[in-house]
Amino acid sequence: MPKVLGGSIEAHRREVRARVFDVLRAQLYERGFDAITLSGIAAEAGLGRTALYNHFPDKESLLVAFVEDEAARYVTRLREAVEAEADPVRQLATFVRLQLRVLAEYHLPPGGALESALAPSAYRRISAHADPITGQLRAVLLAGVDAGCWPAQDVDVVIPMVTAALGSRQVIDVPADQLDAAIEAAVGFVLRALGTSEVPDPRPI
Repeated sequence: MPKVLGGSIEAHRREVRARVFDVLRAQLYERGFDAITLSGIAAEAGLGRTALYNHFPDKESLLVAFVEDEAARYVTRLREAVEAEADPVRQLATFVRLQLRVLAEYHLPPGGALESALAPSAYRRISAHADPITGQLRAVLLAGVDAGCWPAQDVDVVIPMVTAALGSRQVIDVPADQLDAAIEAAVGFVLRALGTSEVPDPRPI
């Protein structure tokens, strides 16, 4: 019988997933999705291939589980950071900064590459995790209108425009010593586009 990590079946499952996700995260950055194999991930994670297949029968199911896990943790982090701010201007600035920080930190394939790599049903599962992020942005934009921070506007038009601006890697593909300035320039752009010139100072997030 395979060794159970962590002392219980549930703890074992969490430990296996954590190990596998750590390896996958590194390999996605180093090699890209197409070059990854389940046997290679199992070896680097210190697991037998059979043990890995018991959790993830193929690369697609592994990638979906990984992105779902990353997205769930990020949504929690984003909500807590935004809700810690007292007014909509600071909330929006925090939203923009965190979105760009995470884009700079992670190197998952872009949406188009994922869409071509996965079956439509799997891609829809991954894409669904953008809904809470969009919902957070919508809430901040509407709160800003109610508070008079920026003029009333059609948030269904504004949201995809802001999302597109924050999804461009060109914004954060700069030397490390220029990243902070690039992010602050993006914060100023988004706030001015909404109709406010106030750009609050950044705080650790």
